[in-house]
Amino acid sequence: MKDLKSLSLVSILEKSSRLGLGRGNLGALMARAGVGKTACLIQIAIYKLLDNEKLVHISLETPPDKVSSYYNVIFKDLVKTLGMKNQHEMKALMDKNRMILAYLNQSFELQRLRDYMKNLREKVGFLPDALILDGLDFAKTGREVFQGLKEIAFASQVEIWFSALTHREVSEVNERGIPFPCSRFDDLFSIIFLLEPTPSAVSLRLLKDHDQDGLAGASILLDPNTFLIRSILSS
Repeated sequence: MKDLKSLSLVSILEKSSRLGLGRGNLGALMARAGVGKTACLIQIAIYKLLDNEKLVHISLETPPDKVSSYYNVIFKDLVKTLGMKNQHEMKALMDKNRMILAYLNQSFELQRLRDYMKNLREKVGFLPDALILDGLDFAKTGREVFQGLKEIAFASQVEIWFSALTHREVSEVNERGIPFPCSRFDDLFSIIFLLEPTPSAVSLRLLKDHDQDGLAGASILLDPNTFLIRSILSS
């Protein structure tokens, strides 16, 4: 696990002012379509799962079987790249600690998520440490939804990670340097990353680090195939 931790963006998270996102908090990975938001979120998820944390991956665009296949592809790439041992045991641990849920065709609602979290806790005995919510359209989602999600994060004592789609044609940036679409409610988020393509890599910048200056502005280059750290540009 040391190699995965040191070469993934988890290492940047654990250098943040609060050593990561933390329970009750919201975090976002922003990028244009196809840059690697979901891959990076899954990489964070895999590290947590292999560290024996429990996680629920919620997709608003992709059926559960395809999400599971994506995990398997990224896991196999990590095994190959890092020379990870005991891959069968690690894969079993990953599957045991993860649940995948899909709300397709605009069926996502806060109350449905609240009910699901309650059922997980009371009927299944599955107490997640983290949630990934992938595919929520930030541009069309009101502030009240994110406030509700933050309430769920606090009540369930989980951290929630989101993918946020940026748009080339929208240049809006607020006074704190946060671009659209997170610019409208960045106060509700504790950590915000921005992914941007370069000719040979993917740049990842930490735009917000809780309420501290800390690492905000830190930038690293990720390999475009594995999304592991290629080099650290600033910190």
